[in-house]
Amino acid sequence: MSIHPPFRKVFEGVATREQMFTLFNRHSDTPGVDRLSGMPYASEWFEISASEYYFMLGLLPPLFQRTGMFGMSEYKAGNVTSVFFAIRIRGRERWFHGFCDLSDKRSPDAMRAAIIAHETGALDSMTREEKLEAIWSATHADFKGIAGETNLDAWLPEHHGKRTILTYIPGQGTTLKLLDDLTDEEIDSRMPDVRARPRRRSNDAEPS
Repeated sequence: MSIHPPFRKVFEGVATREQMFTLFNRHSDTPGVDRLSGMPYASEWFEISASEYYFMLGLLPPLFQRTGMFGMSEYKAGNVTSVFFAIRIRGRERWFHGFCDLSDKRSPDAMRAAIIAHETGALDSMTREEKLEAIWSATHADFKGIAGETNLDAWLPEHHGKRTILTYIPGQGTTLKLLDDLTDEEIDSRMPDVRARPRRRSNDAEPS
C-alpha cells in the first residue's frame, strides 16, 4: 500500500498567475528531492482566482472533468498531476489548485474534502506543517536558503538540503535556523504577517 503525505496548504491568500506558476515548480531547485516521482508536490494545495482556473481549463484537454473539478492531462511527474477545484464555501464560489497522486483514485475527492474542512475551520485550524509552508512561501528569498548550499561546513551533513530561515534568537541575535526547528512561539509570531500579506498586496494595488 502506498503512503500519501497529508494534504497541506502551501500559500496564504489567492495566488496570482505568476505566483501560481512559481508554486507549480517550487521544489525544482531543492537538492536531494526525487523530482521524477512527483511526491514532493503530492497533496500540496493553494487558492487561485476564477481567471486562473478557467485559463488552465482551456490550456489542454483535461484528463478528467466533472462538476467543480478537472485534472490536467500533463502529469507533473510519476502519478502526480494538477487538479483544479471550484468550491462554494459559505455561499461564495472559490477556486483552488492541488497536486493529487492518482495512484489513489480517491485522492481528488479527498483533497476537495480537506480543502473544505480547512477553509471552514477556525484560523488556528492550520497544522504546524501548513504554517511552516506558509511562512516559507511568504519569506523573501534574501531571508531564507538551503542548508549547505553555499557552505557545507556551516551545517551538519544530516541537515544538508534542508530549508533554513533567518530568525532572531534571544541572546544570539539574528541567525539562520532550520525551518523545521522553529518553535511554536516563533511560528505563531510570524503568522499575523503571513496572513496580512494578501491584504497588503490588495491595498497596494488600489489607485491612490
